[in-house]
Amino acid sequence: MNGLARVRLLQMASQAFPIGGYSHSFGLEAVVESGMVRDEASLQQWVTDVLSYSIGRYELPLLHRMSDAWAARDSMRLSRLNEHFLATRESAEIRSATVQTGFSMRSLLAVLPALPDFLHDTLRRLPEPSLPCVWSGAATAWAIPAADSAAAYLWSWAENQVLVGMKTVPIGQSAGQRVLLKMGEHIAELTKREPSIDDALSNFAPGLAIQCARHETQYSRLFRS
Repeated sequence: MNGLARVRLLQMASQAFPIGGYSHSFGLEAVVESGMVRDEASLQQWVTDVLSYSIGRYELPLLHRMSDAWAARDSMRLSRLNEHFLATRESAEIRSATVQTGFSMRSLLAVLPALPDFLHDTLRRLPEPSLPCVWSGAATAWAIPAADSAAAYLWSWAENQVLVGMKTVPIGQSAGQRVLLKMGEHIAELTKREPSIDDALSNFAPGLAIQCARHETQYSRLFRS
């Protein structure tokens, strides 16, 4: 990866990247409300489990497939992968979260310079672009390798979860950094091997799905999902 691509990757992974991820907890707020996450150790366990059994088994290989489709300029395959991802979102809020962040990132890319027409044209044709689809498209346009793009995507999600935990559990900043150190090790392990096209995709995480659905009727909350 060249120096400019590395800087672009840091920009994408930054919490200052204006796609609205900070307004979502992706079910964690409901988990805190239930008492399942109540301290540093239980937060670390929850984030590790979601990475291992949901995101790492589904979104990680899907990102690679989307990156391949962007590199091949295969808009039909991108559309199918995008629809497949949306169909796996178990609750209305979680589906809305990926559409809202995807739409925000598409709108941001539309006003940034020097991006290829194929990226803009393909994203415009998608009625509901998911965040992984837009993310992988931007990474491909900026010559960011798929493995590095995927690692940054997972890191951005993990950092979001820790920030949510700091606000809702709550835990302190030092505890949050300890959790992130462990998540960094886990993400590095998950992304060490590039997924194969023959790998089965699995998004089976019923506990996560239940908590995401419960958040929709939670009486008092800070986050949109």
